[in-house]
Amino acid sequence: MDGWVDGQPADALSLKDRGLAYGDGLFETIAVRSGQPLLLDRHLSRLAQGCTRLAINTDHGLIRSEVLAYAAALGEGVLKLILTRGDGLRGYAPDPSAQARRILQGNPPAAYPGIHAEQGVRLFPCATRLSTQPLLAGLKHLNRLEQVIARSEWQDAEHAEGLMLDQAGRVIEGVFSNLFLVRNGVLITADLKRCGVAGVMRAELLFQAESLGISTHITDITLEQLQWADEVFVCNSVYGVWPVRAYAALSWPVGPLTRKLQHISRALLDA
Repeated sequence: MDGWVDGQPADALSLKDRGLAYGDGLFETIAVRSGQPLLLDRHLSRLAQGCTRLAINTDHGLIRSEVLAYAAALGEGVLKLILTRGDGLRGYAPDPSAQARRILQGNPPAAYPGIHAEQGVRLFPCATRLSTQPLLAGLKHLNRLEQVIARSEWQDAEHAEGLMLDQAGRVIEGVFSNLFLVRNGVLITADLKRCGVAGVMRAELLFQAESLGISTHITDITLEQLQWADEVFVCNSVYGVWPVRAYAALSWPVGPLTRKLQHISRALLDA
């Protein structure tokens, strides 16, 4: 399906776009089923938070209407919404009068091996570390070179995802997912106040767990704590939940809380 730029079919972009020049923008990757963009409110809420923090002015109502229209035309697949600050002159200083640019792209449904969800995945120990930058922490901004470098570290089929630490050695997230661990019935995920992406599925699973009376804890996680975990899993808003069965010399069973949250995520993504 052709892409849209500012609501119109397009296959080209201005050479002056600051998203291309500086990564000055945000993006959302949204699963689409039966013409409906899933978890849309959470995606657009995160986008709005990013716009506030980056001081990008845009019409969020217009973005919603365009996403709904594009998803209806796409039918089934994965929709990528990119919002840039728009055109700019040479130099870092943004033009306060620049209009934000809205880019929509459609792709076929993601085709991951069923074994990832059924039996779990092995995580690759990425050497690439995430930089600390609290001003950008949590945002899904366009500067993804750390993830590009990390993903290039493995090419084998044995590892479905990689684990990324920060500069201090804290466990943060996967290359394209968020990480959870379970210890004594408590659902634990990394504090993302220094770096990392605050994933939409991460937020939804925390909400669902709390609704079910499952204790949750957002905190710094060390590799030693990972070793003590009873269960480990990764998640994102396209594939839902993958149990983690191994990382380096560590291994875990696919536990009951992982299966419960996996079932919830499937219901959300099959809507």
